[in-house]
Amino acid sequence: MPIQKIILQIEKLIDIGIALSSEKEFAKLLEKIVLGAKAITNADGGSLFLTRDDVMSIEIFQSDSLGLFFNDCNSDFIDKPRVPLYSENGEPNLRNVVSYSYHKDETVNIRDAYDAVHFDFVGPQEFDRKHNYRSKSFLAIPLKNHQGETLGVLQLVNALDVTTQDIVDFDPVSQRFAEALASQAATVLTKQQLIGDLETMFESMIKLIATAIDEKSPYTGAHCRRVPELTMMIAEAAHNTDYGYLQNFQLSDADRYELIIAGWLHDCGKITTPEYVIDKATKLEALFDRIDLLATRFEILKRDAEIALLKQQLAEQQGNAQLSTARQDQLHTTISRLNDDFAFIKHSNTGGEFMSDADIQRLTSLKALNWQLNNTDTALLSEEELYNLTIRKGTLTTEERQIINHHINATIAMLSAIKFPKHLQKVTEYAGGHHERMDGKGYPNGLNREQMSIPARVMAIADIFEALTAKDRPYKQGKKLSEALAILEQMKTNNHIDPDLYDAFIAQKVYKEYAEMFLDAEQIDMD
Repeated sequence: MPIQKIILQIEKLIDIGIALSSEKEFAKLLEKIVLGAKAITNADGGSLFLTRDDVMSIEIFQSDSLGLFFNDCNSDFIDKPRVPLYSENGEPNLRNVVSYSYHKDETVNIRDAYDAVHFDFVGPQEFDRKHNYRSKSFLAIPLKNHQGETLGVLQLVNALDVTTQDIVDFDPVSQRFAEALASQAATVLTKQQLIGDLETMFESMIKLIATAIDEKSPYTGAHCRRVPELTMMIAEAAHNTDYGYLQNFQLSDADRYELIIAGWLHDCGKITTPEYVIDKATKLEALFDRIDLLATRFEILKRDAEIALLKQQLAEQQGNAQLSTARQDQLHTTISRLNDDFAFIKHSNTGGEFMSDADIQRLTSLKALNWQLNNTDTALLSEEELYNLTIRKGTLTTEERQIINHHINATIAMLSAIKFPKHLQKVTEYAGGHHERMDGKGYPNGLNREQMSIPARVMAIADIFEALTAKDRPYKQGKKLSEALAILEQMKTNNHIDPDLYDAFIAQKVYKEYAEMFLDAEQIDMD
């Protein structure tokens, strides 16, 4: 064999090895393996079979003379060849070349397929008749990883003479070069698979954490699962905006992956938040809703009023009906007032609406009421109960709100402790910024718009809109679409959220897409 040809094959092997090592996309990697093997052996056709569940499944097929190319990663190949590794009785399948190469762990070099009596070439012969082709010389090489496992088989068809282009045998030197290439290819495939497995495990762990946080409380539902979905919808809307501030914002696949990971982790700090705060459905709830204790006290007051009346009636002169009737009317008035006061307290306990100054004043006045406990006058409302009932909005006190808000500090601390790879370096920033505001009045760091990246601002809108429309919160019903959008628009006006992202959210009807995926039909009251 001319030394020049060997030198050329060595150069090709080096170039192919470099190309394989730098390729990150799996489909293109498989393609380069086949194309490289064809080039180094001057073969007309090539295919790559990978092992999956005791079946050799073809992933890549190419024939230069027929102009055919198939890549299973991005093509629909209905009649894709699948070679079983075992027969029905469980014996190794040694009739097919690729299966034989797999089981015997050796290269198979065939001069003429039509003369190979030990192998089943019915499939190739049918292919030949269909395409007016002649499959002759075959070379099948197992791809083994560092653990000695066979990942698949590289098969080459019809070596061509460089000068005449006639079909020739795969010579021993070309076979050795192809085997060297197969070894490199197996190493790179293993690396890709290991990276893929690690990423899959990483994503599974992230989703496990998010699911655990959601499952921690019956009221958080699927918040940690919905926010990533909405985040990506808004980010894509920003990506597709071709005017204004966002026209230069573009997302690569790597950017998308980084943002979705941040979305899944945005509330990981809530794993440190006590359940009694997350689950606080009413203002008086602690271990249980103390409204029932107040109901008991009011019942005692009404009972005491009735007892007082009966004692007075016994002490009065018999037949003084006018005085008895007056006291009966007084009792009815007292009971009616107590019923009305308790109904007001019960309504105030829900925390669903903003509490006015008049409401707070009325609650404060009720503190003057006493009830008898062990023959001692005791305030109907304790200081702590009054403090809870006079919460302006929602069900959380200032201290409890601070506990809730601390989850973002915990999120940042937890994520900062993770040694993220280079392509995930911004996860902490994105996840840790979803409670910041454009006017700098958010938390935990009081960042303004200019200090925040666009993805972090995107997540802020996603978190707010999901919370507004969520129907699984302990203190409120999920808002209708029109209500949620009205609130979001007001937040835009008040410089709470990014106005350009809000405009993209509306213009591209991200809200409608999200609503159709996650909201109940009665919540969707607009297009």
